[in-house]
Amino acid sequence: MPGLLRGVARTAVIAGTATAVSNNVSRRQAGRWAQQAQREAYPAAPAPVAPAPVAAPAPVAPASVADMDERIAQLTQLAALKEQGVLTDAEFAAQKALVLGG
Repeated sequence: MPGLLRGVARTAVIAGTATAVSNNVSRRQAGRWAQQAQREAYPAAPAPVAPAPVAAPAPVAPASVADMDERIAQLTQLAALKEQGVLTDAEFAAQKALVLGG
């Protein structure tokens, strides 16, 4: 009888090892298939393009005191229009750039 028990125990160990190996192989293969499916479903995004460098603004000639007072008055009016909701942030920024640049 001891020979029979030894044979049954050996068979159980071999079958358990085979099952464990088979499960590991199946899991690994399923993971590879999932990665492949994900790569096919979501291809790699193209590399981002760096923005073009911005040129430095041209130097502004010194303005007279009267010209500066006029610009300050225009900016004050623009700020008031923005606070009243007449101008959006983008419109305010564009008009401000025109006043300061010109």
